[in-house]
Amino acid sequence: MPTSRYGRTGANLFDDPAGELGVSALGYRFLGGLMHSAEPLTALFNPTVNSYKRLNAPATVSGASWAPGLVSYSGNNRTHMIRIPEPGRFELRLADGAANPYLLQAGILAAGLDGIDQSAIPASGSTSTCTPTAMPAGPASLPLNLLDALRSFESSAVLAERLGALVPSYVKLKREEWNAYARHLSPWERETTLDV
Repeated sequence: MPTSRYGRTGANLFDDPAGELGVSALGYRFLGGLMHSAEPLTALFNPTVNSYKRLNAPATVSGASWAPGLVSYSGNNRTHMIRIPEPGRFELRLADGAANPYLLQAGILAAGLDGIDQSAIPASGSTSTCTPTAMPAGPASLPLNLLDALRSFESSAVLAERLGALVPSYVKLKREEWNAYARHLSPWERETTLDV
């Protein structure tokens, strides 16, 4: 069977029936890389100013937001950034529908492979016992807006090394969008903050 730098190919190397939630140590290192770079990746995976209304949405009547707000993982719980619904596979819930699919895959691979190379381990306390109203102490929050995400993306050594010239070009493009957005008053701002 052919081999690669990261192990054998042709088999699911993230599957381990004896591992926590059925995920192998290699799989957890990959997830650790995603969690380590979650804040900067948000700039790629949530590329519009409106993306952050989903990420930071208030809880619904049921108590869940159904969108991540914290850097966390769990079993079959859709309120976490990474959901592990069954052994050997995970769902990254960070991206929204506006994400460029090519940049999405590049970001996942860059961060995940860095996690394998650095033997990253997901933050402790991010387990399937978490609920939206009772999160463990410690999970980092995701950026509140596109500007915060761009600042994190721009300062990420991991993504600068692995994505190269894309980083400053992307930041320049998206900062122009942010600046255009910031120059305009919304109807809400007009109605609630201007003294007429």
